[in-house]
Amino acid sequence: MTIPVMFDEKGTKPILYWISTQWKGIVAEFFSTMLLLIFGCMSCIPVAGAPDPALFGPIVFGLTVMFNIQIFGHISGAFMNPFVSVIAVIWGKISFSVGVAYVLAECAGAILGYGILMAVSPTDIAAEGICLTLTHINVFQALGVEMALSAALSLLNCGVWDPVNSHNSDSVPLKFGFAIVGLSFAGGRFTDASMNPARSLGPAVWTNRWDNHWVYWVGPMVGGILPALFYKHFYRQPKPKVEDLGPMSSSVAVK
Repeated sequence: MTIPVMFDEKGTKPILYWISTQWKGIVAEFFSTMLLLIFGCMSCIPVAGAPDPALFGPIVFGLTVMFNIQIFGHISGAFMNPFVSVIAVIWGKISFSVGVAYVLAECAGAILGYGILMAVSPTDIAAEGICLTLTHINVFQALGVEMALSAALSLLNCGVWDPVNSHNSDSVPLKFGFAIVGLSFAGGRFTDASMNPARSLGPAVWTNRWDNHWVYWVGPMVGGILPALFYKHFYRQPKPKVEDLGPMSSSVAVK
């Protein structure tokens, strides 16, 4: 694969120019995914005398997604998820080369995040398999659940990215945070509701447990990509012009 020839006004070499323009987003994806694993999986650690951590996981993962989007959303999009990076390429938000870099950064961030949590946890989380995503139903049923959960998350991304919704960006962190909470409660009993290959990869690497790990890549990728293609070709709307909105809506269009 060749990197597109891109020069700045000083004639910088293509690869150096690419790095100079994209490194902030790549680093943002690395850190946001690292934080997702640290704080999200931290909520799954059992502590003697404390309430059941199973209730905490969906809420903390949702809140972590919320503040990560607020922190990093304007830098990289705060995807924190390889399948979201892939559909961002399909949607045209980022280039193919940036998408590949984001996926690698997300996987590396997830692995480091779980490793940091292992170092500070009072519990041997690797031995206990804490935060490891496991299928609790038939493997093909689990695949279907991950596809369905990821499809819902994919459609939410597409709805937010739709140009017609460009003026509704203030509440995006809340939308994704609450969506993660709801989807996690819905699917957690069946597959631990990963919806995120990187989120499953981090614990799998450190625990060396790969039981049905492929489900957490194939499910989100297929379940995420197909709805994104459907939305892009059938529902995506061009950004409306001010004159198309009528006199009462002009103030919204220019926000």
